[in-house]
Amino acid sequence: MKNILFLLCIITSSIAAQNNDSLFVSANNFYKNADFEKAIEHYKKIEEKGAVSPELYLNLGNTYYKLNQVGPAIYYYEKALKLDPIQDDVLNNLVFAKRLALDNIAVVPKTVFQRFHENYLQKLTYNEWAFLAVIFSFLTAVLFLLFYFAYTPSKKRLYFTTSGLSFILFIFVIFITYNEYNRSKNNKEAIVFAEKTTIRNAPTLNAEAIFTLHEGTKVIVLDAIDNWKKIKLADGKQGWIIANEVKLLTDF
Repeated sequence: MKNILFLLCIITSSIAAQNNDSLFVSANNFYKNADFEKAIEHYKKIEEKGAVSPELYLNLGNTYYKLNQVGPAIYYYEKALKLDPIQDDVLNNLVFAKRLALDNIAVVPKTVFQRFHENYLQKLTYNEWAFLAVIFSFLTAVLFLLFYFAYTPSKKRLYFTTSGLSFILFIFVIFITYNEYNRSKNNKEAIVFAEKTTIRNAPTLNAEAIFTLHEGTKVIVLDAIDNWKKIKLADGKQGWIIANEVKLLTDF
């Protein structure tokens, strides 16, 4: 009975994968024929099934870009970067998409540590850092066992030293993983989808309007009350926006 269930699971998974591949090929063909609405429809079917990938999000971004829909284009490019932060095609296309956005937000100057964090540590997701931590923990255990069973003093010194270095790297990577997870969880990035929206100083429609934003602008969501979200811009400005006018990049 267990074998039958196992085979059924394999067959079901295989059929689902083939179906997603078929949808992806069809969507690409619609894109090539400039039928962008149909292409989006097929790409979205794959997304709804949870079969997401950097390639899927890249193609969705490209399709929305062809339709001059800046908000969704930037949104899906950013989603692709969440899965693969160093994909050149996404990074290049995102630059072009951002040129269509109307808001020019001046970024607050970053410290040396912030630049190092952005240029190096953020190149890997917290899941990838966690995988590295597992590798270093395994390496530490293996090297320690080699040290324990080694007979010659020179080999014992070598294995002890390398196991110690591996353990230090393990602790360092665990620290990075923890920080990256908290950063992803607390810095809830979102993209403005409204063509034009008014940002207010309180979560009510009769509150004072402090500035306006346009679609495609990237913000950090700090808080949420009812149908309002408190956001922060790259230049430090903060305010309240109607919740359905922004779309979160992550599911946290």
